[in-house]
Amino acid sequence: MLETLTHIRKRIREGALKNVILQTKWIYGYARRYWLAMIFYTLIGMSGTLLALGSNLVSKDLVDIITNQRTGEVVKTFGFMIALGIGGAVVGQISTYLSSWISMKVDMEIKADIFSKMLITDWESLTAYHTGDLLTRWNTDATTISNGILNWIPSLIINLFKFISAFAIVIYYDWTFAVFSFIGIPVTLILSKTLVNRMVNNNKRSAAMSAKMSGFHQEAFSNIQTIKAFDLVRIYVEYLKQLQKDYITMRLDFQKMSMATSILMAVVGLAVSYSSYGWGIYRVFSGVISYGTMTMFLSLSGTLTGTLNSLISLVPNAIGLTTSASRLMDILEMPREDYSLDGQVEKFGKNHSLEGIHLEVDAIDYSYHTGTEVFSGAALEAHPHEIIALVGPSGEGKTTMLRLILALLSPQKGEIRLFSGEKSEHSYEELPLTPSSRKLFSYVPQGNTMFSGTIAENMRNVKSDATDEEIIEALKLGCAWDFVKKLPKGINSEIKERGGGFSEGQAQRLSIARALLRHAPILLLDEATSALDVATERRVLKNIMSDESPRTCIVTTHRPTVLKLCSRVYVIREKHCEILNEEEIRQLLDDF
Repeated sequence: MLETLTHIRKRIREGALKNVILQTKWIYGYARRYWLAMIFYTLIGMSGTLLALGSNLVSKDLVDIITNQRTGEVVKTFGFMIALGIGGAVVGQISTYLSSWISMKVDMEIKADIFSKMLITDWESLTAYHTGDLLTRWNTDATTISNGILNWIPSLIINLFKFISAFAIVIYYDWTFAVFSFIGIPVTLILSKTLVNRMVNNNKRSAAMSAKMSGFHQEAFSNIQTIKAFDLVRIYVEYLKQLQKDYITMRLDFQKMSMATSILMAVVGLAVSYSSYGWGIYRVFSGVISYGTMTMFLSLSGTLTGTLNSLISLVPNAIGLTTSASRLMDILEMPREDYSLDGQVEKFGKNHSLEGIHLEVDAIDYSYHTGTEVFSGAALEAHPHEIIALVGPSGEGKTTMLRLILALLSPQKGEIRLFSGEKSEHSYEELPLTPSSRKLFSYVPQGNTMFSGTIAENMRNVKSDATDEEIIEALKLGCAWDFVKKLPKGINSEIKERGGGFSEGQAQRLSIARALLRHAPILLLDEATSALDVATERRVLKNIMSDESPRTCIVTTHRPTVLKLCSRVYVIREKHCEILNEEEIRQLLDDF
């Protein structure tokens, strides 16, 4: 006992109690949205309890009527018992249906809410988690929360109501039977304590293992081509088998404990039942109670024991809830992106759609959370009707600069500004760079970024009201129409997962066309023409510049063949952005 108290005090000092309180408050934030559903579900459950207890009382009367040979009352009482049984069955089915409906509704709403919050979580913080881990938290943990919100409090109330009601009936007819209902309580509590401790550890291990397996599956299925190309099939199959073996071992470790506990509790339950039988027979032979009362007591004794076990089982359920809440809170309590300037950004974009928008990076410092410094006092500028190039070796920060411009990352020092007009003129207007500013950007990142669906659906992801003619015009600007028009279904042709069915060069041209369709004033191309031949690359960039839109374009590239089309070329060197002169550009071309 002293050891237990010492352990509890230690856990409280370590912040365990504080964490549980915070997790409970977080769960309550969702639970209070569905209080009407919980009340309704609770009332249905309590109605079923009353009908079940009523059936016990009627069955008692029926047994007494038969044993006393009061034949005149048999039919009426039997009919009443049938009616109660049918009523209980109907209520049970209604309860199951409503429970399923409410549970699915709550599950979908909570998942949608958590999904939306995940999407506006600080991007750099979110990248610390594996995609498989995020999927497990969003799917499994969110389902645990939604099921718990609907069931935990109603189950507590319903089982308490059932226990108190059954106990009151037992006390009313013969209080001595109540003693047998509590014989197994000490054993049950001791076993539950052990099981709860194992449950805490098992939940954490299970969640971590599920996330690991989910991540493995996601990566393996996404990279089947690579696995085949490197002849890694056997290695990946063996790795999966090892993961499965570890998972089974973990589950069986807990299952052994659970099995031993269940057997012991079953033995205790049988001891309680047989004791109740013996005592009931003695009380009947003594003439204290009737046969009907004894059968009712035996039934209620099982109800009391089962209800008590159900109440105790709510403890590990609560632990599972708080564990899932903790895992989701890890994600959802990260810094959020601020979209409060959406209206201001939209107004700014409309007011300056004709003259375009300038971008200025002013003496920024940036280091990753790991401490790796990328920029120190870096600066550049880009203006409408210009193509600005960013060159430099891999890993020097070209993609990082674009992420800073998109407000996916935030500089530790300096600032990035958007403005329209000349600074010396009255028409000059400046806009701070925030996540809301992304409305003014089109972005083509590295790699294949097409979604499964038709070409037209992919295009309309960025402009939902785009006509077929607008889509075709964007495809022409992106030099994609020449192969799309030859497809049997044209713009309604299907794109498979990750751009399947198209070459890398074709997928890149589709991505560029999608970005151009948005008609955003600033276009960012991150190695977006790397899979194109030189002639097509030059055509794409010339089309971008010949477009009447006052577009500001920034291109990152390893290929200097397009540098002659650029207004300025910046090289990232020693954590700065330096403008290259004509001689340096010629040297790049000669070296290439």
